[in-house]
This record gives sequence, C-alpha cells and structure tokens, in this order.
Amino acid sequence: MSERSPLHVSVLGVGHLGRHHVRLARTLPGWSCVGAWDPDRQRLETVCGEHGATPLASIEEAIERSQAVVIASPTVTHCELALACLRAGRHVMVEKPIAATVAEGEQMVAEARRAGVVLGVGHVEFFNPAVQAVLARQPRPRYLEAQRLSPFTARSLDIDVVVDLMVHDLQIVQALNQHAPIREVRAVGVPVLTGKVDLCNVRVQFTNGCVANLTASRVSSERVRKLRLFEPDAYFSIDYAEQAVSSYRLVRGGAQAQIEPVDIAFDKAEPLAAEHLSFQRACHGEAGAFVDGTAGTAALSAAIAVVDAIASGL
Repeated sequence: MSERSPLHVSVLGVGHLGRHHVRLARTLPGWSCVGAWDPDRQRLETVCGEHGATPLASIEEAIERSQAVVIASPTVTHCELALACLRAGRHVMVEKPIAATVAEGEQMVAEARRAGVVLGVGHVEFFNPAVQAVLARQPRPRYLEAQRLSPFTARSLDIDVVVDLMVHDLQIVQALNQHAPIREVRAVGVPVLTGKVDLCNVRVQFTNGCVANLTASRVSSERVRKLRLFEPDAYFSIDYAEQAVSSYRLVRGGAQAQIEPVDIAFDKAEPLAAEHLSFQRACHGEAGAFVDGTAGTAALSAAIAVVDAIASGL
C-alpha cells in the first residue's frame, strides 16, 4: 500500500471519536487528510489546530475534495451524510451504529452497491488485536459470555446502552456465527440515570445452537470489557481493555483427559488505527478483516431486536 498514492480523506464530525479520526487521518500512512468539518465551528477549529488539519467550510467541500470520508457525527445524521457521500462516488466509513434504523442501513448498503464504492462501519472492537487473534483460529463456540461495563458519562445519551455499547459484542458474536442467523432473543433492561435503558442482559440463540449471554451497563462502578468463548474442547478469554487472551484446550487420551494452556501470540496495537488501515485496504479492493455495511446493519438489527425484547418483556 505504501507504493500507492495516498487516498484523499476527510472527517465529518469531530466530537469524542471524531477527533481521533482526524488524528489518524493526519498521521497514518496511506491517507492524505484534506480536512474536517463539524457544525460546531469552535470545536472544529480547536481539533484541527491540535492535529494540523484544515477546517472545511461545508459538507460539500469535504465531499468534493475527498476520495474517502469518515463519518463520526451523531447517529441520527449518519444516513443523510453517508448517502450524500456515496451518491458522489466516495468511499465511506461511518461510526457505529450504522444508522438510526435498519431501513436506513439497508438504504446505505444499496446506495454503496449502486455506486460501486466501499461502505464500512466503525465497529472498533472487532479490530482489537486480541479479537483478531482469536478469530484467526476460526473457533466454533457453543457458548459465549460478554461483559461490557462502564461508569456513567454524559455522552451518547441519545441512544440506549444496547445501541451504544452492547452493539460491539453483538457484532463480534455474529462474526463468530456468521453463517447462522439469530433464532431467539430474550432480554431485560432498565433505565437508571437516563430515560433510556442503561443496564441490560440478553440471551441470544443462533440457529446453529450457539448461545450468547451478554451484559452491558453504562452505570457501573468499574470498567469491564471481557468476552469468553467455550468450545467443546477449548476455551478462550479475551480482555478487550488489556488486549490479552488466555486459552486452554482439552487433550483426550490416556487414563485421564488433561487441560493444557494454549499460547496465542499477537502484537498489541491501536484498534482504531487498525480499523482505518482496514478501510484503506477495502478502498483499494484488497481482502482482509472488515466490517462492511451489511455486517453493520446486521449488528444494528440484532441491537433493535434486543430493545424490542426488553420492551415486550421477553
């Protein structure tokens, strides 16, 4: 990729995550950052000043000057902004969740297909090196258990904890069961500090028999990010925050089966940077780990199924 001319990229939205997208657009090889746009001009100038980026005057200018666009605006604006970029023939990576509704996600996927451009979704946890190291072993779990707990912050309060946090784990467990649709969802969730669900537990069963038990909270006293996978003869434990994996396998034979540790080697790295590099590869037509619009829409559909299950008391 270093032999190619860098792709001209811009960032729409420079809030909590957007400022990091600007940093990476300015520093990663393979990008030539043409600038960023945000409706909050003061914030835009501050973030651009921090990273040496150009504040752009409008969305239209960002699209005109770019080959690829990263969208990190509020969820309710994703579809409108993405469609404007896609219709102009620009590659797009939009932050998770892909859109406010499944119908919007499907519309974005259809437009990307029509325009012949890339649509990616920023499920950053998928690019955690620990997750990729386990996925590379192609596990076939029978049971999964995930905990995603965070202390309360006054951010992303326009969406509930399912779409804000649990959607990460829903996307990953779908990637682990990519040929098996969801059969059943049972969930319970409660609002604690906001008018939306702040704490949730869900049981998801796939058509292949795999069951996932997921917990998400944004009102926890501690920060926890863990995923455990159980195969008939193997076990993986992923600590997302520490980028650590512990694994064991059951060795049969002899008088008694033995449990042995399995070493899984990988290098730690910034997941968001890996996400950007994956987007670059996709823009160049190269294969590799990537969350496309279809996968992003499937994750959103699963999240909405959880929300519906909470509302119906299932």
